[in-house]
Amino acid sequence: MNNRIFIFDTTLRDGEQSPGASMNFNEKIRMARQLERLQVDVIEAGFPIASEGDFESVKEIAKQIRTVSVAGLCRANFNDIDRAWEALQYAAQPRIHTFIATSDIHLKYKLKKSREEVLDQAVAAVRRAKSYCQDVEFSCEDASRSDIDFLCRIVEAAIAEGATVINIPDTVGYSVPEEYGAIIRTLTQRVPNIANAVLSVHCHDDLGLAVANSLAGVMNGARQIECTVNGIGERAGNASLEEIAMAIRTRGEVLNAATNIVTEEIYKSSKLLISLTGMHVQRNKAIVGDNAFAHEAGIHQDGMLKNPLTYEIMTPASVGIKHSTLVLGKHSGRHALKQRYEELGYQLSTEELEKAYTLFSALADEKKQVFDDDLVAILQDELSSPEETYKIETLQVTSGVNVVPTATVGLRKGGEFFQDSSTGDGPVDAAYRAIGRITGIKTELLDYSIKSVSWGQDAIGEVFVKIAIDGYVFNGRSASTDVITGSVKAYVNAINHAVSARFRKQQSSGENVGV
Repeated sequence: MNNRIFIFDTTLRDGEQSPGASMNFNEKIRMARQLERLQVDVIEAGFPIASEGDFESVKEIAKQIRTVSVAGLCRANFNDIDRAWEALQYAAQPRIHTFIATSDIHLKYKLKKSREEVLDQAVAAVRRAKSYCQDVEFSCEDASRSDIDFLCRIVEAAIAEGATVINIPDTVGYSVPEEYGAIIRTLTQRVPNIANAVLSVHCHDDLGLAVANSLAGVMNGARQIECTVNGIGERAGNASLEEIAMAIRTRGEVLNAATNIVTEEIYKSSKLLISLTGMHVQRNKAIVGDNAFAHEAGIHQDGMLKNPLTYEIMTPASVGIKHSTLVLGKHSGRHALKQRYEELGYQLSTEELEKAYTLFSALADEKKQVFDDDLVAILQDELSSPEETYKIETLQVTSGVNVVPTATVGLRKGGEFFQDSSTGDGPVDAAYRAIGRITGIKTELLDYSIKSVSWGQDAIGEVFVKIAIDGYVFNGRSASTDVITGSVKAYVNAINHAVSARFRKQQSSGENVGV
């Protein structure tokens, strides 16, 4: 059996039908070009008769895309087929894709036709499409809920009229893999001219089985899979192209299958579609989700550092992602923290690592994720800080509309604890005044700045202060998820720098530096 699987991408047709996923003319062209770089075998560019916009986009894609087939969808009637050909005639490799429902429930309630009438209409449609181009695909809408005997009859008749591809859709995502695979297997066994056409699968994800059903179809004789980037599409969506492609690449020997997809273009394709539609994928989405190649658990991180194969069955590079991510959070271990610091250019001693890990663990309890800038801030804030003459033990601030800002600060100096309160122009000013009352150190605030060093609502704020004491200038800095706490810590840090400078100066010359 030939193991080549053709990838029919319907992102621009079925995918675009997903609520909120509409793209304009230029956006469709951009996406089509990326699909060509991805090297899908067929781009279903749209439904030409649906609107003038759809017609024009299919026409332009047909003109611009030269290395892969371009298909247009049409119902099984002459007006649709004629309109589709008007757009597709410019394609280097055109395909007319015509369809009609074959399940009894659709025949009775939607089409209001008998099986014989549907069979005749299908044959006429394929004949009409074949008069325009050689490559004609015929789809049996709602095939998975159709009578198997009638399905075999209509498939045989469509192939006899020249259909080159027969699509068996699980239109409403109703099938389970064993059942769907059996339908494909039955068609290969009972349709006498089945070898004259490629069997195709088109599965929806209403029960979360679109990819599994598609692969079941492949394992039973299908040689084309219809899918979309990020799995977008009607209702719960379609089979996900990236999951299909990587399942075949990773388990090709089991599936007896291979594609021509340039998998390194997968991530780029996913990101482009997100940017065009605004439809984001969940973080734990297979292949392209933010967590697909991210590891936080300490055991997993340790294994990854020793050999990526311990916890990754494919490489990030194989889908176009630069590298795996060891997400530093509360489940991470010392090994991963040390590795990240080494990547950032810091060689920590065992003692420094232990201190950094303690600080990191405390921060990780506050934040969902600790970023590189957070790690640098930890080092600069704590490991490089002066001897702590004054240490903050308590801090309470009150501020708001029509409220006088007040701060109560508790500092420890050696074995003694001091606490005082003050008001100010704001909570930070009030805290600084309270500290001045405790320490008796008169300062002039020369500069105060704060910036975010990471992302999100729980981002770390990095605070810089510059103070003058009797003409001498001292800098202080701190980082915290609480900007008030960070501001107070930075101020105390500057005072501790001043106290340390006094001791160093006294030890070297005996000079009083005014602190």
